[in-house]
Amino acid sequence: MADADPHIVAKDLTMAYGDFLIQQNLNFEIQRGEVFIIMGGSGCGKSTLLKIMIGLKSPKVGDIYYDGKAYWASPEPEQTQMKRKFGTLFQSGALWSSMTLAENIGLALKQYTDLSDAEIREVASYKLSLVGLAGFEDFYPSEISGGMAKRAGLARGMAMDPDILFFDEPSAGLDPISAKLLDDLILELRDSLGTTVVVVTHELESIFAIGDNCVFLDPVTKTQLATGNPKALRDHSPNYEVRNFLLRGTAPTEANVA
Repeated sequence: MADADPHIVAKDLTMAYGDFLIQQNLNFEIQRGEVFIIMGGSGCGKSTLLKIMIGLKSPKVGDIYYDGKAYWASPEPEQTQMKRKFGTLFQSGALWSSMTLAENIGLALKQYTDLSDAEIREVASYKLSLVGLAGFEDFYPSEISGGMAKRAGLARGMAMDPDILFFDEPSAGLDPISAKLLDDLILELRDSLGTTVVVVTHELESIFAIGDNCVFLDPVTKTQLATGNPKALRDHSPNYEVRNFLLRGTAPTEANVA
């Protein structure tokens, strides 16, 4: 990689549920400020990898390093400190239905900071304005659209000014226009805040629109087949499975390419 000091490193990672192997020998680097895509076919372990990266599931072998420090080898208090630098947007938005948008965003601030209620409200308003939801502080999740709920979930993920934003299928359930607006928002936030972004998705339009780098997980061989820029892999990867995925199943066979 161009940077000698990657922000995130996956080293010799093996993922499993009991004796059932999901992926093995995963090794990749993510530079600070990149949009990094975790992609691959259904059942390849994309969401499992995300869970390992955000501290929800431990790997069978290997570790994730943040700024050179191994997450899973660290004691729990240090893991907690690292997790405070993470912001996560889950597929559903995962907003508390009984709380207003401002209250959802303020939850972590109440728990982890000494800010007053007025200051928390001010931060919540600012985060909502960043995602285009200024004036929606007192709305409940049931009162807004799915696309707005995604953006509110993103505002909540940014509440603690994270170094890293994690997205699990951010475009799931969105119409094409809302999905593009969310892609544009991800790039805008990355550019303005300098945040490293990790996205699990199989949506090719999003992959090509926002991805700087990626890892391709294969459910058959149960390991990564490629890393690199998605457009470069689409056009030049020596691996047929990778090209075929990125070309929606229309890649010529290796025999035809030759």
